[in-house]
Amino acid sequence: MKEENKKPILTKQTAEEIDEGVGKKNFQKVEAALFIAGKFLSLQELITLTDLNPILIREVIEELQEKYGKAESAIEIIKQPGADSWKMDVKQDFVYIVNKLATGKSEFTKAEQETLALISYKQPIKQSIIVKIRGNKALKLMNILRNLLK
Repeated sequence: MKEENKKPILTKQTAEEIDEGVGKKNFQKVEAALFIAGKFLSLQELITLTDLNPILIREVIEELQEKYGKAESAIEIIKQPGADSWKMDVKQDFVYIVNKLATGKSEFTKAEQETLALISYKQPIKQSIIVKIRGNKALKLMNILRNLLK
């Protein structure tokens, strides 16, 4: 038998495996976009982000809603009322956890934040000018900020 007569055969099983792989990738694209957005994404935004057609995006969103709609998941896919927009969010039962994290203690005090804001807005700025604007406590704050940069 000649080598050129051998042609790869695309079986039904192989075609299904290819379709399944493509479907999984499409699912992951939409899921990733909704996860990172943190806001409602319109159908048009999802098309732009994922390069998928609207029919496919709607199918994937239905699958995502089914996946996250299960009781064991703390996540849900929400459709914005009156719009073709969706977002991934924490279920109401677990919002208190997110609120604890979101309203946690800041890394910097309010005074440190204000001093940093002044420095970033007016840079380059002399230390003496910062002291004139913020007062004598600014010297202590600037030393704290310098130590953080070391």
